Amino acid sequence: MTDMIHIGRVREIVRYPIKSMAGLPTDSAFVGWHGLEGDRRFAFRRLNDKSGFPWLTASRLPELLLYQPQGLDESTEEPAPTHVRTPEGLELAIGSAELQNSVAEKFGSAVELMKLKHGIFDEASVSVINLATIAAIGVEAGQDLDTRRFRANILIASDATEPFQEDRWIGGRLVFGGDEVGPILSMTMRDVRCVMINLDPDTAKQDPRIMKAAVRLNDNNAGAYGTVVRTGRISVGQSVSLVLD
Repeated sequence: MTDMIHIGRVREIVRYPIKSMAGLPTDSAFVGWHGLEGDRRFAFRRLNDKSGFPWLTASRLPELLLYQPQGLDESTEEPAPTHVRTPEGLELAIGSAELQNSVAEKFGSAVELMKLKHGIFDEASVSVINLATIAAIGVEAGQDLDTRRFRANILIASDATEPFQEDRWIGGRLVFGGDEVGPILSMTMRDVRCVMINLDPDTAKQDPRIMKAAVRLNDNNAGAYGTVVRTGRISVGQSVSLVLD
């Protein structure tokens, strides 16, 4: 590979087993052809929605963020939760009518939990963001932002402190690890943000200052999406390099 530029290290890895519910940090994860194994494999479908995107997300029901998947078995290749802890503190089985009814009642309409083998993603299978980008948005918004607001799979601590470096990664490849077996992502597009970054991950309360800051600083782009071009295991502390062809 030519023009390989070391840009930083992996600071955090997070998978989101159920779309729009709380994420689960991990020290290591296998990145397969459809993203992190066990990431966004479940989602609630709005039964009365006939659009091309029927999935229930926190932009429609902010309280989804307060549901916490439980019992993830990290020893399996495709880890899946066994239970979900509701905002009220109940632990309900993943496929139970009780869990489905809990979400439907809060949403005010019928929903159905579905599992898709290749995941349910908005744009691409892996999302990446640089901590410097989150910090800059926080400064602009006048607060110290929780990284969970951005719901990225991979958080990178870059050597440079400049925010929005991700914009320049588009068209290149991110290589994880210093050997020839780590995963590689082809960076395909910037991450255009929605109101979900306004939602506090612990309370689900909205603060419009966050998205307004992202709009002012970088036309509402923060982070980037990638597709997997080489599978492999990613780990916290791993080096990250950018390859420009």
